[in-house]
Amino acid sequence: MQDKYYVGAYWGPRQETALECARRAELFFHMLARCDPTFTQWYGAGRGSPRELPGWPVRPELKELESLFLKGRNRTDVGREVIEDLGFSRIVWNAKKEATEIHLTCGGYSPWGGPNLCLLYPPRQGAVRERLLQAPVLAEVLTSMVTAWNPDYAMAGSSQMVDLVEKGEFEVRMGWLMYLSRRLGNLPPLPAPVRIEPVGALGWLLVLSPEPMTASNPEHVAFTARVRELLDRAGLIERPEPGPINE
Repeated sequence: MQDKYYVGAYWGPRQETALECARRAELFFHMLARCDPTFTQWYGAGRGSPRELPGWPVRPELKELESLFLKGRNRTDVGREVIEDLGFSRIVWNAKKEATEIHLTCGGYSPWGGPNLCLLYPPRQGAVRERLLQAPVLAEVLTSMVTAWNPDYAMAGSSQMVDLVEKGEFEVRMGWLMYLSRRLGNLPPLPAPVRIEPVGALGWLLVLSPEPMTASNPEHVAFTARVRELLDRAGLIERPEPGPINE
C-alpha cells in the first residue's frame, strides 16, 4: 500500500485577527512559490467559479487573503453566528486533477478547540508528487510553513508511519522530516543519519533520512520509533491536553 504523505504544522491557542493571519499566509504562499512551479497559483471554492478553472483564483495578496479568512470564520449551526474563538478555516488547491491541497486553520484561541494548523497534501500520483517527495524539497516546504506560522512543531511524512509510532492523542507527530520549536525545550543527541539544522532563531529542522521513509519498511519504522523515544525522554513529545489554562 502506497504511503499517504503530507506536511503539517501545528500550534496551540493564538488569538489573531484575519489581517494578522493574512500577513502570515502572504509570506507562506510567497515562500512556497519557490519550492515548486505548481505552487504559484491557488484556487478556492465559491459559487459561480469559471468551469475552465479549478475554482476561484486566490491571489496571495494581503487584502484578498484577509477577505478569504473572513469568509472562512467558524459559525454556529443554528443562526450562523460567528464563533470568534475558533478562528478561521480555509482550503485551497492548485489544479483540477492531481492537485496539491492546503488546509489552514488559524487565529483560534479556544482552550477546547482543535489546534491551529497548516496542512499540505501532495498529489497521490504523478510527476509533481515525485518532485515533492524529496528531502530537500520537503525541507523547503517545511521551512516555509515554520517561518510564516511559527508553529510549536511540524512534520513531513506519511500518515501510516504516524499511526505506527504514535502512542497518545496529544503528542508531537513523528515524520521523515520534523521541526521542533525552541519553546518545547532542548534537543538531545540523536543517532546518525539524523541531520539537524537551525531554522533561524525559531527552532530546529530534523531530517531523519536523506531517502524517503515508508511505513512498509520495518527498519524505517524502528528507527523512527527510536528517535521518538529519545525525543520523548527529553520532554519534547508529550503535549498538554486541551483545557482551560488555569484548570
